[in-house]
Amino acid sequence: MPIEARLHRAAGALTTLSNGRHVWNADISAALGSSDRAPDPHDLLDSALASCTALTLELYIRRKQLAVSDLQVSIEHVETRNAQGEVHYQLQRKLHIEGELSDDERQRLLEIADKCPIHRVLSGEISIESQLV
Repeated sequence: MPIEARLHRAAGALTTLSNGRHVWNADISAALGSSDRAPDPHDLLDSALASCTALTLELYIRRKQLAVSDLQVSIEHVETRNAQGEVHYQLQRKLHIEGELSDDERQRLLEIADKCPIHRVLSGEISIESQLV
């Protein structure tokens, strides 16, 4: 099922998103003319990578029965512009893993983080086709 976004202009720019099973919101900051009542689209993109990484690692941790007591993933994005004004978007991911793990197991978890599906999408070439309906 596709993700659908419905803009509520009377609420600034609050947008309701749905995949048919779940509903969540997005918004823009007050500085841009809304009420900042939900994460902005950049936060949603960053959270997709953070959650996908955590869930991918959790599946691996379960399968290998690793002694992990806590797992946290943080994503920070940095935007820069080159001389032509093109935006370069860099995501910085930090993994905090607690538990009785060897250095080799920790290194393997770092490798597994790169295998999360959203990481693969964001690291590859993306094309977007748009049409009016």
